[in-house]
Amino acid sequence: MTNNINSALNAYQQALGRIGAKLPAAESKPAEKTGFQDMVKEALTTTVDLSKQSEQLAINGISGKADIQDVVLAVSNAQMALETVVAVRDSAIKAYKEIMSMPM
Repeated sequence: MTNNINSALNAYQQALGRIGAKLPAAESKPAEKTGFQDMVKEALTTTVDLSKQSEQLAINGISGKADIQDVVLAVSNAQMALETVVAVRDSAIKAYKEIMSMPM
């Protein structure tokens, strides 16, 4: 059992290393104040980009040009990003409804 866990951890670390090498380097931006709208726009853009990257990696995986571990990791990252956006959207809608139902 311990051997299986160690081999799984090693495989996970190798996959993270491969994915990390493929990710674009983060651009260093000067600290600037952004509003809620900018934050939401950036989150949506990131989610769309992750989805596009995972789709392309899935296509490459189907054609045998990408490792299956990379495909699974990219798809699960895109899924997590989408679930986060949906959760934020649901919270915003709930807050809007509560505000609209407040007495004036």
